[in-house]
Amino acid sequence: MDLFERMADKAYESVHFFHDAGTGLRAVVALHDTTFGAGLGGTRALSTYAAEAQAVDDVLRLARGMTYKAALAGLPHGGGKAVIMLPKGPFDRAALFTAFGRAVESLGGRYVTTEDSGTSPEDMEHVRKGTRHVVGLPRSRGGSGDPSPFTAFGVLRGIQAVAKFHLGRGDLQGTRVAIMGVGHVGYHLARLLVEQGAQLWVADVNENAVRRAQDELGVRAVSPRELPALDVDVYAPCALGGAIDDETLPLLRCKAVAGAANNQLREERHGVELARRGIAYAPDYAINAGGLINVAQEVAGYDEARSRDKCAKIYDTIYAILERARAEGTRPELVADRIVEERLAAAKKARGA
Repeated sequence: MDLFERMADKAYESVHFFHDAGTGLRAVVALHDTTFGAGLGGTRALSTYAAEAQAVDDVLRLARGMTYKAALAGLPHGGGKAVIMLPKGPFDRAALFTAFGRAVESLGGRYVTTEDSGTSPEDMEHVRKGTRHVVGLPRSRGGSGDPSPFTAFGVLRGIQAVAKFHLGRGDLQGTRVAIMGVGHVGYHLARLLVEQGAQLWVADVNENAVRRAQDELGVRAVSPRELPALDVDVYAPCALGGAIDDETLPLLRCKAVAGAANNQLREERHGVELARRGIAYAPDYAINAGGLINVAQEVAGYDEARSRDKCAKIYDTIYAILERARAEGTRPELVADRIVEERLAAAKKARGA
């Protein structure tokens, strides 16, 4: 992998590698674009990276996505992301995240971290021991806590916009939704959709998560292989990225794709095929911005009502994207990208960059 070539191709500002022998920390932080402010994005901690190149690929894609997510949401932040390659054997989790906090501090405020896949508000408490530049702390520590409910609320608002624009529905009563992944965000989304009167089918590789959704929400469960092929109104990927790929796309019988996962389209051509088949797509970084919006409020002093109000506006964002895409005869994800690029270009021009 030619790292500098990749950085130049997508205009990354910097990539930082950190190692701490005492704790086994191996971390990578990528900053994509900080035109609007410090890079804000979560830390993903996994033990499943097969090689360093896989971790670097993950952090690069995610950092760029955070730039676009923050800019589209109108936040005063740029795009940054971190991944930690967890040690294979036993390790002191508190010490490792404290060491990671020191790594974040060494960047001088250019990167603000928070939780992501494989991390929690409790992990962020340990990160806080090493740096000031962390949000998403537990509420008991004055933070905003778990951002998953806010991500789910934003996705709900996005689905409502899709239902209004593409399905002609004024509400979600009776709307058929298939959710892939009922972990943190997927479970909260399922709960909100049930409250709105939607009919739900769910799948997850974690049987306990499925059982919880069945027992507490009364949803129907199918296998992860069956779910994409269901005849539903909305397919909502809420697990890891790449949910729309060569395997799943031919199976889809939905009218729209609108979920919480990042990087839902494995490749650009999968977005082309969705459009060709008349399936509406709510761009992932537009619809799943609720968690980022929520933790961003901590920087200026957390206010839950203000955060919820900003998350609610995801409805307007998704509706406007779909409307512009139809007017211009193009795909929603291209419209979302264009809006962000227009905003970044205008900001850079204003400051003479």
